[in-house]
Amino acid sequence: MANHKSAIKRIAQSEKKRLRNRITKTRVKNAVKKVYATAQAGETTTAQLTEAQSLIDKAAKKGVIHRNTAARKISRLVTKFNRAEV
Repeated sequence: MANHKSAIKRIAQSEKKRLRNRITKTRVKNAVKKVYATAQAGETTTAQLTEAQSLIDKAAKKGVIHRNTAARKISRLVTKFNRAEV
C-alpha cells in the first residue's frame, strides 16, 4: 500500500475513474450488441444505430476509448447496418 498522502489520493482517484470508465464501456458494449442482434434478425432501426454511435463518440470524447477505436467501431456498425437493410 502507498505511504505518501499524494499516492493514497492518486489510488482513490484512479479507482473512481476506473469505475466510471467501466460504466461507459459497458453501455457502449450493450448498445453495439443490441445493434448487431437486431441486424442479425434483419430489423435494425436507425434510432438504435444513432444511439450506439452517440455512446461511442461520447466515450471517445471522455477518453474512455481511443478515437481510432471509436471510429473503427462506428464504421463496423454502419457496415453491418447497411448490409442488414439490403
